[in-house]
Amino acid sequence: MYIDKREFEIYMERILERIEFLSRKLDKLLNSTNRLGSEELLDNQDLCLLLKVSKRTLQRYRASGNLPFKRIGQKTFYLESDVHQFLRHHFEN
Repeated sequence: MYIDKREFEIYMERILERIEFLSRKLDKLLNSTNRLGSEELLDNQDLCLLLKVSKRTLQRYRASGNLPFKRIGQKTFYLESDVHQFLRHHFEN
């Protein structure tokens, strides 16, 4: 099968446009943060990485009432201010 040069260039331009479109979408997703009003929401994975603890440890903090949380559907979120307050309180003791 033979494709002439012009057809090939048109085809490659379409592929390049699609790649650029997907790249912009990916950048938008990577740069977005979850917010509630002006405050950032952290999910379990974010907080596990930030505090260097396991999901089970976060569950223990939630169950004991030490770490306030919000549930949206099946996902657990933590307000940034609540996390700061939790850290301040536990570093004082």
